[in-house]
Amino acid sequence: MNIRNLKKNKTLRFLFSVLLIVLSAVAQSFIMQVFMNPCNLLSGGFTGISLLANKILGLQGINFPVSTGILLLNAPAALLCAKYISKRFTLLSVMQFVLVSIFLEILHFEPLFDDIILNILFGGILWGSSIALALKAGGSTGGTDFIAQFVSIKIHKGIWEYVFAFNCCMLLIFGYIFGWIYAGYSIVFQFLSTKMISTLYHRFAQVTLEIMTKEPETVSQAFFDTVQHGMTVFTGYGAYSHSEMYLCKAVISSYQVEEVIYAIRHAEPHALINTYQTLNFYGNFHFDPIE
Repeated sequence: MNIRNLKKNKTLRFLFSVLLIVLSAVAQSFIMQVFMNPCNLLSGGFTGISLLANKILGLQGINFPVSTGILLLNAPAALLCAKYISKRFTLLSVMQFVLVSIFLEILHFEPLFDDIILNILFGGILWGSSIALALKAGGSTGGTDFIAQFVSIKIHKGIWEYVFAFNCCMLLIFGYIFGWIYAGYSIVFQFLSTKMISTLYHRFAQVTLEIMTKEPETVSQAFFDTVQHGMTVFTGYGAYSHSEMYLCKAVISSYQVEEVIYAIRHAEPHALINTYQTLNFYGNFHFDPIE
């Protein structure tokens, strides 16, 4: 691939990521107005902290704008991510939560359901999906997503369950001051959204790849051209064909599987490929950085 085509592909990928970020922002503004506001739900992360601060200071007669809280909390987190993760990731993330703020002002949606359970179920599932959409774009929705990505990259493991635990602590404070029933509803909402993120976003999940082939060098080269991982090759014997076979084995990130399989099948069409989920992998493992 020449430099011109490489730059063109990067441009197209970035434009597609921007489209996903816009869709995520539209979805979140829709969810907040249609499902969250009618139930007095408190969202998680920095937005939730800002909303909580606004409510608590309001009891003292102090006007603390939610938008100000979001900006104050997100600014240092964005700078941290720009330095240690990537400027592209930070740009897309800032774009997402800024667009949410804009869309909340210019887009207006009416509630769909009067039933609070339906609002929580649909809202929680869609809220988690909107966050996963931003993550798949190579960005985030800001707030604790910044921290979650930063820590996950350091430890090579997703920490969305810990984010949920943090949000629950915040919601307990909310419930103590403003009513336990709303805190309980909000916790269920957060649980559903966290489960959706874990279900849809698999960057830190790992997969074991096994390839049976008669051409190990071809398979290995196609693999190395695609990802920066090691591969072990075992010599075997085909019970049916009575010929020498080779088993190529490696552990990769789940988000790389489709690309790796395509490269190997293109180089060696007769290769037999088996994949299965890896619970834990101990040792040196390369994660491609977020662009």
